[in-house]
Amino acid sequence: MRKGNLFVISGPSGAGKGTLVSRLLERVPGAWVSISATTRAPREGEVDGVHYLFVDDAEFDRMVEEGGLLEWAQVHDHKYGTPRALVESHMAVGDQVILEIDVQGGFQIKEKNPDAHLVFIEPPSLDELERRLRGRGTEDEDSVVLRMRNAELELSRKMEYDIQFVNDDIDVCTDEVVSYIERQATI
Repeated sequence: MRKGNLFVISGPSGAGKGTLVSRLLERVPGAWVSISATTRAPREGEVDGVHYLFVDDAEFDRMVEEGGLLEWAQVHDHKYGTPRALVESHMAVGDQVILEIDVQGGFQIKEKNPDAHLVFIEPPSLDELERRLRGRGTEDEDSVVLRMRNAELELSRKMEYDIQFVNDDIDVCTDEVVSYIERQATI
């Protein structure tokens, strides 16, 4: 049986983490992506229990108080957290557990689980990041400004992660991250 590992994938909004994680699921045997609990409203097409666990503030606070989250943070005016039980059960059976979470959450995970692997995905430049955010058409101007400000803060902490990958070509970046995960799963 392969060793179960926990991989935290972080980077600025618009860096391509979602696309990368989808590709990892197709290419890494035993990969499982944890969904986060969040207090934000679902976006068009998002399904509760599939994309996120959508909860209200009271339910989220209860999860925090009862130790049901591995990490949690307030990001872009909403709370996000990783449910503990599912992650631990998947690791116990040898899965390569992937968390797509923000930098704050990544550091909380590493503090509680020093064996976790922190993987930072960065855009080729801030200009390209802004182009990607605007190109999605899902953000208003205030949101783009906030996400760009947050991107600068996240990028300033990237060297605190175990490894960093620049996503200027999604195929190359996918190959690099798959290779990294496979090396960790056999150690």
